[in-house]
Amino acid sequence: MQNAFREFVLDGADWPGPDHALPAPGSSFAWADASRPRTLRRVWLDTFDWRLYRSGLTLEQVSNGARTEITLTGRDGTVIASEHVGSGPAAQAATAAARPKWPGKLDSLPPGPLREHLGAVVGVRALGPVAKAVSVTREQPAVNSDDKTVARVTVDRMSVFYPARATPPARITVTALRGYQPQALRLADALAAAHGVAESAQSALEAALAAAGRRPGEYSSKIDVELTPQMPAAAALATVLAALLDTLEANVEGTVRDVDVEFLHDLRIAVRRTRSALKLAGSVLPAGLTGKYRPEFKWLGDLTTPTRDLDVYLLGFPAMAASLVAATPAELQPFGDHLARRRAAAQRQLARGLRSARFSRLTATWRDALTETVPGGRRPTAAKLAATRIARAHHRVLTEGAAITAASPPELLHDLRKRCKELRYLLEIFGSLYDPAEQWRAVKELKGLQDCLGEFQDTHVQHEKIKAFAAQMMAERAAPAATLLAMGEIAGSLIVRQRQARSEFAGRFRDFASPVSQSRIRALTEAA
Repeated sequence: MQNAFREFVLDGADWPGPDHALPAPGSSFAWADASRPRTLRRVWLDTFDWRLYRSGLTLEQVSNGARTEITLTGRDGTVIASEHVGSGPAAQAATAAARPKWPGKLDSLPPGPLREHLGAVVGVRALGPVAKAVSVTREQPAVNSDDKTVARVTVDRMSVFYPARATPPARITVTALRGYQPQALRLADALAAAHGVAESAQSALEAALAAAGRRPGEYSSKIDVELTPQMPAAAALATVLAALLDTLEANVEGTVRDVDVEFLHDLRIAVRRTRSALKLAGSVLPAGLTGKYRPEFKWLGDLTTPTRDLDVYLLGFPAMAASLVAATPAELQPFGDHLARRRAAAQRQLARGLRSARFSRLTATWRDALTETVPGGRRPTAAKLAATRIARAHHRVLTEGAAITAASPPELLHDLRKRCKELRYLLEIFGSLYDPAEQWRAVKELKGLQDCLGEFQDTHVQHEKIKAFAAQMMAERAAPAATLLAMGEIAGSLIVRQRQARSEFAGRFRDFASPVSQSRIRALTEAA
């Protein structure tokens, strides 16, 4: 059994060719005959939002001829799971057909431990290449004075060709053989002391990306800006809105290609945050800017709604089917097929909208407008704007929530949910002005109330939509009696969930409106 021990890099002057000798291993060791060079095609995979990397995991697909292996490792290089796609010349044709095509969902991989481990982290996201390279490797066994192999030293000469062409420094990996770890450590120390050799501070993926001018984890759906309290409010808003536009545009291609549902989800969040920021801007932004672009972003929000609504139904369909008592999943399946057909039609409409001249004009002119935004001398500071808008939004949530009673109509809870969203977006938009821990606690306390209101509203809307879907299916003669009965059972369970959320509202609102929670919001705005 072997274990990856230590990794080093060689500087450019000591780049080893296939026959280049490694540095002297020290008086206690010698090099045995090196293996023949191997050429490996390497693809590192992750989700668009880097879920694996952020979880300390690396997924790599390595191909050597007809043999392809996909391996998941931890941050320390420990192998967690691996899957052979195929091996041997006889399997070459079958391997090419079976080799997963990226980007792709987890079902591109065969069932097994690798897919199970990935599922817990990846969720509904697709995996796609984040870096591609070709490595020429050569293994050099190191032997001790008894001529026993104590470690295998691999020299890796990598050429990156995605996301850009680059040549990172050559890497040396020392792999200790079982029982010889102390001697392998001394060998590694001797290599570290050699001229032109340095301990590697990066993984192979990090080195490949760095050479290509990229870094892992560079995309996030969060608002990643640094505002300062005394910054002019117009400049602060323009900075936030430009970051939201970056997020929106980063998700367009994945949405149009329908790679996974999270591209559209992140795009919609960027649009909603933009609309909230424009709503709160008032007279802070230059005259006419808000009035011109609010309708355009509403159009974009409306364009994305049908597909996202159907995504939510389809994502929840397995749980719906599993919850059935009187009916069976097979009886509900025609409803799932109906949802899939409608979703395909909605996706085509969405893709056309995102390819349209109107959308291209919106993003181009909006970016130009944000670039040209010049704060006036009498405008408020970012801290002042944040404090007044957050305090106002917080007061509205408290006032509207306190007015809700057991007899209040559903519309009042829906309006309160919108007020909560506005407060949440404000806390996120101006988040960099506050202590991160305090801001996180404030958002968490608000989220508990939002989740309750969201469950109430979503179950209400879904109940009405299921009745509408049933009518559509009957009109299309695609609704067997058993399917309608199964849909009725689902509709009934939604009513039960809605009532449960309604009964929990008073307690959730009481927690949010507690003196401690209110003082936290006040402290945030005063600190800014």
